[in-house]
Amino acid sequence: MIEITIGIAAGTMLGMAVIMSYILGWANKKFHVEVDARVEAVIETLPGANCGGCGYLGCSEYAVAIVTDNAPVNKCPVGGEACALAVGAIMGVEVGETIPHRAVVHCGATLEDRLGRTEYKGERRCAAATLVAGVQGCTFGCLGFGDCVEACKYDAIHVEDGLAVVNYDHCIGCGACVKACPRSIITMADFHEPEIPMVLCSNRDKGKDVTQVCNKGCIGCKACVKVSELFTMNKDLAVADHDAFRKELADNALEAVEKCPKKCIGFIGKKAV
Repeated sequence: MIEITIGIAAGTMLGMAVIMSYILGWANKKFHVEVDARVEAVIETLPGANCGGCGYLGCSEYAVAIVTDNAPVNKCPVGGEACALAVGAIMGVEVGETIPHRAVVHCGATLEDRLGRTEYKGERRCAAATLVAGVQGCTFGCLGFGDCVEACKYDAIHVEDGLAVVNYDHCIGCGACVKACPRSIITMADFHEPEIPMVLCSNRDKGKDVTQVCNKGCIGCKACVKVSELFTMNKDLAVADHDAFRKELADNALEAVEKCPKKCIGFIGKKAV
């Protein structure tokens, strides 16, 4: 009797296995989606950093976008031009010019430049400190606790004298620091030249109010605007048109740097050796 029961159970299980195998085989054929072989080829060509600097969640998503949506092949900041050329060869497209995309910290005030600072005893993180009133007079500037440093996988940003400073020899433009900054003073910029002019301030208050909280903040005097077409005013804050800058405009930009009474305009990027 036991043997019969076992036999029936075994037969039932075998029958169910056969049926399930058939169903799975049918489903595989029914719902099978053809994957373009170029997707895998592009994935293998990309560096696999999954940094998100291309604007996609990771290398796989970027590869799919390249193949299926004709996304630009030169958006990988880690792979750079060599990677773009290799992916372009797979896709049979022209790569075009690859412009370095790097991080910019829109603040140039070190600890001694900041007025109205008080002792902060809370969690040593920018995300926490920015929620506390009175940590420093300027509510726009760098807090200097290094959330951006922690986010960077490439040792490309450090805090020096309370100020986040980008190492352009290491920065690959992944944008992790941008996402980590609670005050949104880090942005990404196209570097058409190794060094570009930039206004190192984010304070949008009136000049009189700026001078009360920072020794290096932009006071909206328009001195830079008067001597260089590369600079315009966004209300009370000067802004540099780094996209328009080329080396032949270096002298013009340098004049603006020298005219700035607060010394909050400077050249940033890879220094010439």
